[in-house]
Amino acid sequence: MKIIKLNAIDSTSSFLKELSKQSTLQNYTVVVANTQTNGRGQQSNSWVSEPGKNLTMSVFVTNLNLPITNQKYLNFSISLAIFDLLSTLQINALTIKWPNDIMAVHQKICGILVENAIRNQKIQSSIIGIGLNVNQTNFPAFLKQVTSLKLLNNTVYDLDILMTALLHHLKKRIALLQSKAYHQLETDYLEVLYKKNSPTMFKDSQAHLFMGKIIGISASGNLLIELENETVKEFGIKEVSLA
Repeated sequence: MKIIKLNAIDSTSSFLKELSKQSTLQNYTVVVANTQTNGRGQQSNSWVSEPGKNLTMSVFVTNLNLPITNQKYLNFSISLAIFDLLSTLQINALTIKWPNDIMAVHQKICGILVENAIRNQKIQSSIIGIGLNVNQTNFPAFLKQVTSLKLLNNTVYDLDILMTALLHHLKKRIALLQSKAYHQLETDYLEVLYKKNSPTMFKDSQAHLFMGKIIGISASGNLLIELENETVKEFGIKEVSLA
């Protein structure tokens, strides 16, 4: 495992992606930055982080050899690794908001961006971008419902110690993935899925509001929502959001 520490970079994931094109990287090569000027989140969203306060890192994981039909289990593994870490810190009301935001007391504390390299219908390697709010206590007004470890526990955390612990949990969950413990990963994920089995207002891609409840994840990794008429509909990541 190799750890590359940078003072400032546009995006740790972009840096790691370019590095992987130029050389053969060790498994679990990590790039961590004090400052990201153009951090990226899901669906082309930006990730805003105060310099030096949060854990902004990307991890290169290889030798996965995972059929793309099982991609959801990789996402489960990554989300659960961060969930495991935060559980050890006694963070209350932890959940995973589909597909892979980590929530604490209904507020986002961590975002994840996974970019896969695919060959012969299999995921060979992944670059896992992680933005964990740690010691930041003030956030821009446009960021709604966000929190940090410091806000929740009133404790200043050592970012290096957190990074080491996170890598430990990530390796454990990826080991389960590689041993094909798919049922365990899915069971653990659904057990902590945000809003599961709770009547909730949703908004579809046409901005139509509807009531439903999350009941699970489809084989392709989409969200399964039971509607008021008791039919079940499948939604992709850009097709539905919480209202």
